[in-house]
Amino acid sequence: MRKICPLIAILLLSACGHQENAAQSQSDASFESKLQEQLLDAKPGSVIDLPAGHYALKRGLSLRTSGVTLRGAGMDKTVLSFKGQIVGPEGLLVNADDFTIENLAIEDTMGDALKINQGKNITIHGVRIEWTGGPKSTNGAYGLYPVKTQNVLVEDSVVIGASDAGIYVGQSNNIVVRRNRAEQNVAGIEIENSVNADVYDNTATKNTGGILVFNMPNLSQAGHATRVFHNKVFANNTDNFAKKGAAVASVPAGSGVVVNSNDKVEIFDNDIADNQTANVIISSYFSTNYYNTRGVAADYNPYPKGIYVYGNRFKGGGNSPDGLKLKTLKAAVYGLSGSFPDVVWDGYADPKTQTNGLSPPDDRICIQDANGVLNADGPHDYKNPSTDAKPFQCSLPKLPPVALNPEPKV
Repeated sequence: MRKICPLIAILLLSACGHQENAAQSQSDASFESKLQEQLLDAKPGSVIDLPAGHYALKRGLSLRTSGVTLRGAGMDKTVLSFKGQIVGPEGLLVNADDFTIENLAIEDTMGDALKINQGKNITIHGVRIEWTGGPKSTNGAYGLYPVKTQNVLVEDSVVIGASDAGIYVGQSNNIVVRRNRAEQNVAGIEIENSVNADVYDNTATKNTGGILVFNMPNLSQAGHATRVFHNKVFANNTDNFAKKGAAVASVPAGSGVVVNSNDKVEIFDNDIADNQTANVIISSYFSTNYYNTRGVAADYNPYPKGIYVYGNRFKGGGNSPDGLKLKTLKAAVYGLSGSFPDVVWDGYADPKTQTNGLSPPDDRICIQDANGVLNADGPHDYKNPSTDAKPFQCSLPKLPPVALNPEPKV
């Protein structure tokens, strides 16, 4: 048999490679065109099944029909990759009710991966969102992003690499976020300006902040009544890589569970460990260093009220806070080799409701089963911090569980 010279062999292999790439590009374009058509032509009750495969998409997708299910073969089997996206900004934008998405992955979108706007009865199950290049400020801001929604379930999903929040539910009502994993995001899981949320059985690790419950000004509603329980929130020490100007850009690396300006929040039965700034932070809007050009609405309440922390299992943490002010505060109160206690409060309380330095009973911050509390005295630039735990020795009425109605069938 005659030998093929090396140069000819290389040229043949190269030609084969180009043919395969061209065929794959044609296949991806065909898949993208068909999927866009299916979403456009969907009727209430439609189920769009996506086969296993890795599909490169160049344009963002949208759905405006209610009652649609989008289903893949598995979060690691059906992958929609937007790495070469040229038209966006979202991977998938949904403006519809009764929407279910399950068992697929969305990767490397230019902007938000999955945004669901103003929908009712939303189910997100077994979805993986990932920016595969690791934490970068150029990654999309939000992974799973229901906003102005009602009756929302986010479960059994994974989000990695969001430059704002991995799982974010904002300005919404009646929410369950359970059994998810959030890793290497700025905020792992964030409930913002939302009412009646249960966040449980999740794992948040390697984020800048693990689980956030925030209330920001100038939004459509104020948030209250969130329960954060039975989660694993550990080693959230990734440097903050949020885009400049984002509200979460002020979250210190090493934050476990953070409550900011929200009311009626319960944090209980969690395993919270090794978050280097503090395992739990309770703060006001004045500590965010986030000031928008529109100012703050007159009816906005910047203070956390009715916060109840009890029955958690804490370990480590507080040993290397982020930022010069916090490092200086730790050294001044606990020494260079010391650590912040499990709970750090910035010290801002509503002066309009205070009586002899105490808030009304239902507005208090109550801490049980924690290794100390620090009142950082933020109003006076940390000049007179206090380690007195007595003001926090109280209890609050417990919030009822969130019941989704109707209960989603997955």
